Amino acid sequence: MSLSGRIAIAGAYEHPTRWAPDKTDWQIMGESARGALHDCGLTLSDVDGLFAAGMGMGPMGVVQLAEYLDLHPRYVDGTNIGGSSFVAHVAHAGAAIHAGLCETALILYGSTASSNAMAIGTGMRMGNDPAAGFTAPYGLTTVGAYAMVAQRHMALHGTTSEQLAEIAVAARSHAALNPDAKMRKPITVDDVLASRMISHPLHLLDCCIISDGGGALVVTSAERARDLARPAILLQGCGEAVWHAGTGEPDLLAIAARDSGERAFGMAGISRDDVDLATIYDSFTITVLATLENLGFCKPGEGGGFVQGGRIRLGGALPVNPDGGGLSSNHPGMRGIFLVIEAVRQLRGECGERQVQDARTACVHGTGGLLSTLHSGATLILARD
Repeated sequence: MSLSGRIAIAGAYEHPTRWAPDKTDWQIMGESARGALHDCGLTLSDVDGLFAAGMGMGPMGVVQLAEYLDLHPRYVDGTNIGGSSFVAHVAHAGAAIHAGLCETALILYGSTASSNAMAIGTGMRMGNDPAAGFTAPYGLTTVGAYAMVAQRHMALHGTTSEQLAEIAVAARSHAALNPDAKMRKPITVDDVLASRMISHPLHLLDCCIISDGGGALVVTSAERARDLARPAILLQGCGEAVWHAGTGEPDLLAIAARDSGERAFGMAGISRDDVDLATIYDSFTITVLATLENLGFCKPGEGGGFVQGGRIRLGGALPVNPDGGGLSSNHPGMRGIFLVIEAVRQLRGECGERQVQDARTACVHGTGGLLSTLHSGATLILARD
């Protein structure tokens, strides 16, 4: 049976910090948990499902988190598929609630990546990936992997650095309206192109920032959510997918979003034209462009033109990342939870100057891993009740 319309996000909280050398990841998660539960009028005693992932969390991390919060959940999920983990957690929580395994799920993330001076994107650890022997010895970095996608898109479709820069400029224009965003000074396309080259063709301002931060979500049944303090935001569709090179030549421009998006939109029973805003993982500008194409908002190869002319800015046909995204607001290593939080806030109409007018339906998509080698995708369709 489909989860569509049966599950709701009842509480959401984004920790306001972008720099917290006085806090631990656990403190940020604890404070975020309190904020999300207060948001919907619940307490820790109501939580019986716990979901979490983190860059420093080991295999027992979610259990250690339960101890830290003094929780004894009857359902736990420590799924870690990179930055998309928390987008996937919403669907996992919905499935667990629908199956009767828990009633109220708490999803958490916290990170002090910036104050711990984590050089995210400059190196690559492949773990037990059997393909590591073909890439790691030659110095492939995270940003280098995404740069290959950008180079391929430019070679095949004539995409330009100016078009990629439009994505960074849109994100910064939104961040200027977000009092919690880390980078709020407006930038232009020329500014992006003038910023130093990191990995051709990606400039510094094509790359996400590094910050501290965290957040929390409360997921429960739609029926229960309607009796809580905040407007229920319904899960209308969800989908997950993974992409890897397989045993053949990889297609750098076909990404997991193609499959996860089809599943999510299929479950929701809506078209792309029904979406009022999108929150898309923006580790790099090329991530957004490739994701928009693979989610079906434009045809393959047409992403460069699609992001021009203000289309993805506030007031445009499809505002993308109205909070400023990972390019300008925050990116504490794994950013998926903030995509969901911003979509929830937008659908509630809580976003002040950056509010998307009459937002009723949002598409959320998280990416984890490296687009050009090995990655995950998780997509949600959320709507006002």
